[in-house]
Amino acid sequence: MPGAEGATDLPDLADIRAAHTRIAGLVHRTPVMTCASIDAEVGAALHFKCEHLQTIGAFKARGACNAVYCLPDDVATRGVVTHSSGNHGAAIAYAASRRGIPAWVVMPENAPQVKQDNVRRFGARVRICAPTVAAREAACADVERETGASLVHPFDDSRVIAGQGTVALELLAAAPDLDVVVAPCGGGGLLSGTAIAVRSVSPKTQVIGAEPANADDAARSFASGRLEALATTTTIADGLRTSLAPRTLAAIKAHVGALHTCSEQGIVRAMRMIFERMKQVVEPSAAVALAILLEHRTAVRGLRVGVILSGGNVDLDRLPWVPR
Repeated sequence: MPGAEGATDLPDLADIRAAHTRIAGLVHRTPVMTCASIDAEVGAALHFKCEHLQTIGAFKARGACNAVYCLPDDVATRGVVTHSSGNHGAAIAYAASRRGIPAWVVMPENAPQVKQDNVRRFGARVRICAPTVAAREAACADVERETGASLVHPFDDSRVIAGQGTVALELLAAAPDLDVVVAPCGGGGLLSGTAIAVRSVSPKTQVIGAEPANADDAARSFASGRLEALATTTTIADGLRTSLAPRTLAAIKAHVGALHTCSEQGIVRAMRMIFERMKQVVEPSAAVALAILLEHRTAVRGLRVGVILSGGNVDLDRLPWVPR
């Protein structure tokens, strides 16, 4: 498998299948659910891949486990380090704990407390930094110098992308003949892995990326063909406040058919709809995939659609529809 070194090295279907075998005993094969009332609302047959029910509460466990278990023993023993707003950090902490190696996670000071707690619960050492990419990267570099730990980037790593692509393999096995698969997009690891897997296994299936309009750098990058900067954002979808990397942009340009954005109100509406109608606890980033379907219904009317619900680590004391 290509490593983390090349700026645009990407996994292929064989890498994704190998990742699926490698992580089989470490992660859950999450269910695919349907909801007739949401189908009626959207005008399509939706198949929800429930990664909010995954180990650590998010799909990130897949990529983290694959990357950590790809490391040679002499490298792994020095530990791993990453930066994350929460879910990838918890995933790395989990994977490291399963392999019996140390882990350090750099987190921005505005990361939700529930996600900070999740990271610590798996035994990782947390370092808090300013909420900027530069601060995250500098703190990770410090840990690497001090400890010899290996960096496992949240999305700019072909091993991580291959792990994330296993979501799509399972979705297509459970719900074959999909017309469309929708995945949320922050740094693009999940969307890249999904797109590579889907276009390899089911070339007729279109892959659509979903992003908050308040953090629309991926949509702008998709349109322009080059990396576009992400301005400071306060989107409720905290897991998607991340820019693409050259690697993920290359995958998205090659394999994604469209990238739609949705409003903040749409995210809250979709999140509440999943809570109330499906009885499933999802975080705002996961609801973005449904939100773009509700706001772009004509794009999927009458189709069979796979929807990846990416995570469920929501602070229940700060639900967006509860007055504060």
